[in-house]
Amino acid sequence: MNVTLRQLRAFVALAQTSSFTVAANQLHMTQSALSGLIKELEQALGVQVVNRSTRKVGLSEVGREFYPLVARLLQDLDGALDTIADLKAFKHGIVRVAAPQLMSASVFPQVIAGFRQRYPDIEIRLLDCMVEHVLPRVHSGEADFGVGPERESAADIEAQTLFESPFVVVLRPDHPLAQQECVTWDDALRYPVIALKGEFTHRLRVDLHASLHDEALNPANEVGFMTTAFAMVSAGLGVTTCLPYAKGLIDLHQLQSRPLTDPVVRRKFLLFTRKDRPLSPAAQCFSAYLLDYVARQDWGPTRA
Repeated sequence: MNVTLRQLRAFVALAQTSSFTVAANQLHMTQSALSGLIKELEQALGVQVVNRSTRKVGLSEVGREFYPLVARLLQDLDGALDTIADLKAFKHGIVRVAAPQLMSASVFPQVIAGFRQRYPDIEIRLLDCMVEHVLPRVHSGEADFGVGPERESAADIEAQTLFESPFVVVLRPDHPLAQQECVTWDDALRYPVIALKGEFTHRLRVDLHASLHDEALNPANEVGFMTTAFAMVSAGLGVTTCLPYAKGLIDLHQLQSRPLTDPVVRRKFLLFTRKDRPLSPAAQCFSAYLLDYVARQDWGPTRA
């Protein structure tokens, strides 16, 4: 018995539509080609599966018994083929990630390097940008997912917690505050503060407003990128504040950090995706790797 998949798909389409015309259109073939496949199937089976005695196509008694078996067989086969396609995409794919500039410069290079060793055929494209541009890039589809601090987002954006971390003060090793294990905000703000422009400083000022007793957050300089702030601190122009995940860049600039207390201000970083666009297998793999990487980090204060 030599039954082909084309014959079985033709039979199922005809059984579901009861029309040679409609079934042929669905299968993108002519009616004569469809009729030929049904005849070949009947010859291979040795029985008639379609009644052609009326103007409307119907299944024979054998055809009615045969149809659910074939439909289930094709469904299972298609599911298996989809699984194979997913596995292939898992090994070969492009993942686009939007992340703020500081995280892109400090965390993601190590994450991507480690991921590439494990999955060399998956390409990671990092879209470094301002914090305010992360969500728009996810919303537009330019990025498969984004990483950034907690923000109000559109209804079509889903957010998953990546990590939560407290602020630290970054200073030179010879700074007077470097002698302390922890630094209060009041003490830190007695020195010139180099802060980030825009929403970063605005939110921080709101968080500190009710808690500070002696000082207020009035930056001596506001810059666009934290790497600029680090360079200015290194030049002795003041101190800055950030989250401990920037440890690599803090070390690179030969700076140190101390926990900030009274109050302890924390920031939550989230992984943003579109609810209506499920992540590809490759993107799921990379996001899982990122979550695992972050969970294993010890982003404590840096010291000499």
